[in-house]
Amino acid sequence: MPIAEWSDFFVATAGAAAGLVGLIIVAMSVNIETIVNIPSMPARAGTTIASLVVVVVSAIAGLMPAIAEPVYGVIVGVVALAGLGFALDSSVRIVRSGPSVATSLVKSIINILPMVTIAIGGALLAASVDAGLYAVAAGILAVFITSVLSAWVLLVEIRR
Repeated sequence: MPIAEWSDFFVATAGAAAGLVGLIIVAMSVNIETIVNIPSMPARAGTTIASLVVVVVSAIAGLMPAIAEPVYGVIVGVVALAGLGFALDSSVRIVRSGPSVATSLVKSIINILPMVTIAIGGALLAASVDAGLYAVAAGILAVFITSVLSAWVLLVEIRR
């Protein structure tokens, strides 16, 4: 399936992700004192922003005229690995400061899974496997879900 057939998805994705980045930054500015005083929270917020940037870059790259799937896959894979670096750092901080191992593991999986899914999609596309587009899309949808959860935590839950 040609990437061009995904253009509407990429346009919507880029706009939605950019809007969520703005929401996260506003949430951080409103609660910055609380955020910096919770050991894992700055890294968690950073991971949320990084994952949304991965989505924006992936979506914009998908809109490049006549981009070949393998080239797109490499771009997506590289940015997803960068996002994964943020997610892994955040996960280490969550585990070190978490009240329980089970809770820390759930939070870590929520951080890591979207980036891994997008990276796998990028690798599949780099290998000219069309199913990679669906893996990238699944990772993008997971980023939206986890980002909204993080926005809620940054705006509301840290005040409880």
